[in-house]
Amino acid sequence: MKDSKILIVDDAEFMRFTLKRILNKHGFNNIVEAGDGKEAVEVYFKEKPDLVTMDITMPIMDGIAATKEICSKDPNALIVIVSAAGQKDKVLEAIKAGAKYFIVKPFKEEFVIETIMKFLTQKKGG
Repeated sequence: MKDSKILIVDDAEFMRFTLKRILNKHGFNNIVEAGDGKEAVEVYFKEKPDLVTMDITMPIMDGIAATKEICSKDPNALIVIVSAAGQKDKVLEAIKAGAKYFIVKPFKEEFVIETIMKFLTQKKGG
């Protein structure tokens, strides 16, 4: 589980840093990053991560479009939206696009780890 590769997608470098720090603290060290949706799609198909945390509001390509593109080519993609609370409609749109779950910003560290562990466990068949 801890050897799982995780792709963190967010245009805010601070948010990527925060998520990476949380993951590192809990033993996840195989982490790749992208700063927008277009880069996320490229990195996803190059790196083949086990799980993606995806912001919604980003330049170039937003998280919903990136989720749609990734899931259209890989229906088994495991994408968890990490988004601000005021975007309920966007979160629902992302779920329809193929995202599996969402985490609301600001988030609690424990909830991020619980959510990621739950989905990685399911993916690995545990």
